[in-house]
Amino acid sequence: MAATKYIFVTGGVSSSLGKGIIAASLAKLLQARGLRTTIQKLDPYINVDPGTLNPYEHGECYVTDDGAETDLDLGHYERFLNVRTSQANNVTTGRIYQSVIEKERRGEFLGKTVQVVPHITNEIKERIQILGNSGDYDVVITEIGGTVGDIESLPYIEAVRQLLWELGENNAIVVHLTLVPYLSAAGELKTKPTQHSVKTLMESGIKADILVCRTEHELSEEIKQKLALFCNVKKEAVIQSIDANTIYDVPVLMHEEGLDKVALQKLALPVSPEPNLTQWMEFLKQLKNPRGVVRVGLIGKYVELQDSYKSIQEALIHAGAINGVEVDVVSIHSEHISTNNLEKKMQELDGILVAPGFGERGIEGKVKAVQYAREQDIPFLGICLGMQMAVIEFARNVLGLDDANSTEMNARTPHPVIDLMEAQKTIVNKGGTMRLGAWDCELTEDTLVHKMYSGASTISERHRHRYEFNNDYKEQMEAAGLVFSGINAETGLVEIVELPSHPWFIGVQYHPEYKSTVANPHPLFVGFVQAVRQYKMQRTNASMA
Repeated sequence: MAATKYIFVTGGVSSSLGKGIIAASLAKLLQARGLRTTIQKLDPYINVDPGTLNPYEHGECYVTDDGAETDLDLGHYERFLNVRTSQANNVTTGRIYQSVIEKERRGEFLGKTVQVVPHITNEIKERIQILGNSGDYDVVITEIGGTVGDIESLPYIEAVRQLLWELGENNAIVVHLTLVPYLSAAGELKTKPTQHSVKTLMESGIKADILVCRTEHELSEEIKQKLALFCNVKKEAVIQSIDANTIYDVPVLMHEEGLDKVALQKLALPVSPEPNLTQWMEFLKQLKNPRGVVRVGLIGKYVELQDSYKSIQEALIHAGAINGVEVDVVSIHSEHISTNNLEKKMQELDGILVAPGFGERGIEGKVKAVQYAREQDIPFLGICLGMQMAVIEFARNVLGLDDANSTEMNARTPHPVIDLMEAQKTIVNKGGTMRLGAWDCELTEDTLVHKMYSGASTISERHRHRYEFNNDYKEQMEAAGLVFSGINAETGLVEIVELPSHPWFIGVQYHPEYKSTVANPHPLFVGFVQAVRQYKMQRTNASMA
């Protein structure tokens, strides 16, 4: 028996079926049975990493502790498993080709002609097995990005075919996720797209071991039998994945369908004990039985695509559940905020969160939102660029530095309260060159953020930024009431600002949303939503008085 078992998750028929959620759900179920499980994502695009991709193109860029800029699916993996991911958990075609070309330049191939097979496929196989060879995991789940049949995915599919052969029976399996569409005119579900998808996979030499069928309607026993017969899988390996109310229902639904049991049987692993989902079920109970609703305004530049702020959305869900409330996130495009409509857009909100971002578009709207939160005593959380906007707003409207700005937005501002980090001034390349990954931050005692982190003196949080607070303005701002409650001791970088004169006002240079999980909701989001709930109660009581 191999030391590590491998599960490959492929997709067919259509993109956006939820391979990442299925992979994370299966991993959760295996983990809940006591198996050490991790997930990795292989992305077929030629970008070296998602760090240079526009959020409209690919959703948010997720960042790991070790500074990898990765696909947003890694956020799902961490939120479900409560296990940290790393550079090894996300591989792109760009990174594969870059590595192979560098090896060729160094002469490592001894003058041989470098080809997709075997050189590219060998590189892919090596990357797939890095986590398995570490000895840290019993099961490695590998999600193959894209859709079967895509030209871009072919080297990955070939690498998987070779690995299935090399690892041998019961050591690696393929879970194929497809769509079973419902034709309303005919009034029936159609299996033909799934049959064609499985056939395409087989043309590449891979037989699906398990079919997970996304559907809007229940699959009848007759349809399951038909899919099993024509796709050459056992009937119990045809798994229905019906639309769920929340992604956090999916592990439970997959367990009820027997996905984990079938996978374990095919990998010759014990199917007992049953998964321990006690904590997960408690979270679902809290999530589905809120005692009220609060409205949080998410002020951002990419709100048209919800995946642009996926980790923030999920962190608010985690914090809402633990606080016993449903968080209704109101997405507000910062470019559409003006002095004329500010009151109208903000007056129904119970909390304001100013989101991260890059560039000058929509900046003034963010500054106005911060000002409204500060002056109206509405709970405020600013993340990365949101924290910088809080500093700019304070400089302009409290210190009277009317032209205060970030040099990212205005290189000639007379008051650069936010400036390019010293280490960034000689950097030309954009990809992978920001301040990335986990950095320590020392908290000031008896501050709000110190309380939020339960009295911890030092915390570690993940970053992704080039610009920082300009310490030349620190003394002036402190005198006016702004508190710098978190500092990186190594660089002197300001990590956290807060306003003691305000009920709950915190701006952080880092990204707390990246570390929020079902098992451990992030303390800053928990504290923020608690403050939002209290604000809502006070406002409701005042209106009734």
